[in-house]
Amino acid sequence: MEEKKIVRKLSGVGILGNILLAAFKLLAGLLGRSGAMVSDAVHSLSDVFATLVAYYGVLLSRKKEDEEHPYGHERLECVASLALGLILAGTGLGIGYNGIRKLLFEREALQIPTALPLIAALVSVVVKEAMFWYTMYYAKKMDSAAFKADAWHHRSDAFSSVGSFIGILMAKLGFPFMDPVAALIICLLILKVAFDITKGAIVGMLDTSCDRAVENRIRAFIEEQPGVEGIDLLLTRQFGNKIYVDLEIAVKRDISLIDAHSIAEEVHAGVEKSFPNVKHVMIHVNPAEEK
Repeated sequence: MEEKKIVRKLSGVGILGNILLAAFKLLAGLLGRSGAMVSDAVHSLSDVFATLVAYYGVLLSRKKEDEEHPYGHERLECVASLALGLILAGTGLGIGYNGIRKLLFEREALQIPTALPLIAALVSVVVKEAMFWYTMYYAKKMDSAAFKADAWHHRSDAFSSVGSFIGILMAKLGFPFMDPVAALIICLLILKVAFDITKGAIVGMLDTSCDRAVENRIRAFIEEQPGVEGIDLLLTRQFGNKIYVDLEIAVKRDISLIDAHSIAEEVHAGVEKSFPNVKHVMIHVNPAEEK
């Protein structure tokens, strides 16, 4: 229940904050004659959809196992992260297209912006950076890939606002072409974040093994358990934000089946307790080689 409250709270803050910020930036861009700020407003508006995707993705991924999904629903969070990455990429490409169109075909019609878009850009940087840290704090607390992606979505908006500020300032100093150039810089920043989020989501969906450091910690823990003579096999795979472990341990060959089973049970329970992200350990017992 506590986690659901956090999810609702995060989503509410993200949606309301982005709607208000997008409206403010759109108004500042239109009144202040800044295409870069209008593009920045579109980016903030895309964050509303991103937060909705993260919200439903996290809720669905936390559903209990059922008959049709005996391994749970964790991968739905990866699906949500993938959707976030694609939304972000689409937003970035749209902003980039608009900037190129203005540079190539509407350069003569470019206007020098007023001071209002500059103020909006500064406000956006502060607000979106605060939203990044707020969202990332709870995303780490829940170990939620979708909300981590949403947090980076907020920070990409902060980056884009920095680009907007620089471009608008240069345009105001007498270089109006810098306004659409700023939009292109925003596009590149957004596409970089979108690539990282999409890559992480795909890794989580492909049964990718954990990194070597995690596997080494698990291996060291198992080798210290009473009765374990060695490890014949240790494989890991990521399932959303959870880890599955396939394990073969060696025990003394002259002990009883009951004792061997007891050792395996202790190892199984110990790994799942000591490594919270490990959802299940499939363990097999082998007789150790005679010395």
